[in-house]
Amino acid sequence: MSTSPPGGRLAPFSTTIFAEMTALAVATGSVNLGQGFPDTDGPAEILEAAIAAIRDGQNQYPPGPGVPALRAAIADHQRRCYGLDYDPDGEVLVTTGATEGVAAALIGLCEPGDEVVMFEPFYDSYAADAAMAGAVAKMVTLRAPDWSWDPDVLRAAVSPRTRLVLLNSPHNPTGKVFGRAELDEVARVCREHDLVAVTDEVYEHLVYDGEHVPLASLEGMRERTVSLSSAGKTFSVTGWKIGWACGPAELVARVRAAKQFLTFATGTPFQHAVATGLAAGERLVAPLRESLRERRDLLCDGLESLGLAVYRPAATYFATSDVASIGETDALAFCRELPARCGVVAVPSSVFYRDPEPGRTLVRWAFCKQPEVLRDALVRLKALVP
Repeated sequence: MSTSPPGGRLAPFSTTIFAEMTALAVATGSVNLGQGFPDTDGPAEILEAAIAAIRDGQNQYPPGPGVPALRAAIADHQRRCYGLDYDPDGEVLVTTGATEGVAAALIGLCEPGDEVVMFEPFYDSYAADAAMAGAVAKMVTLRAPDWSWDPDVLRAAVSPRTRLVLLNSPHNPTGKVFGRAELDEVARVCREHDLVAVTDEVYEHLVYDGEHVPLASLEGMRERTVSLSSAGKTFSVTGWKIGWACGPAELVARVRAAKQFLTFATGTPFQHAVATGLAAGERLVAPLRESLRERRDLLCDGLESLGLAVYRPAATYFATSDVASIGETDALAFCRELPARCGVVAVPSSVFYRDPEPGRTLVRWAFCKQPEVLRDALVRLKALVP
């Protein structure tokens, strides 16, 4: 059997920066602020609900669209939080995390040669998903330090071949929360050109400054939007991989058609547990959000004290810094050398761009770690200061 890298349209995606940086962290005993997963468990209430579901025999295949109790809980969440009404029996689909949700949406909604407009820097699977769908990715660049973008660039990216706009807000890796005026611009383009919108909203409950507004809640957008989210970030259970898609039945049916041949179904006991978590709502979510807000400020304050220019995020698990402020000219080289220099791992933001130049000196740091881990990393990073 050949062990050569894959060819064809997936050739650029044969390896990821996360695998490289995690290997460096293990090899050097470094503090890993590269990958975005918490190092503590989520609320005991939903952990116990998963255990109870296992003991109750909920261990076989669930229905392909998802456990009915979870689909009902998702529909109730959308209504309670955003005033959006979805039929749990045809307009809600449970996915294996939002990562699969995005892949299934692009595969199900796009035909070969269609164009997908997305914002860069982008979550690393997006470009690969477009390639798997046979679609062409078109980029609109968010510009540091405020992550603003030009509506004219969005309009220019749309052509007769454009099928959909992929929007991630709250945004990974920048932590940007798209404002209502920005969302209005995206919605206007979608309506004018009869485009579908796919929205990745996994950090919807981890907003520290501002407000998350779903694109589907804007005028004329519910009928053309597939909204994706996940329990992993909301409840700090990233390994459970329970996500969902909400949208009009005809669009969700196309996502389901792709999803059923990717994973068919997703962890039954975890679906029951997530239904419990969604029903509890803010009672479980608020303490996690406040804890992460404190960790964001701990890391950002510490990085600033070392002389780094820091772009404090409004949401998510991640903060961005510009290492040009300490004389570095190449964030990729900086991150590859950082474990040996300081015993810390971070990720260069250039890997999240089609053209790496706008992110050439930017570094993404994950703050979803225990405070003592963040303090340890900051102590180690003092080696950067002359």
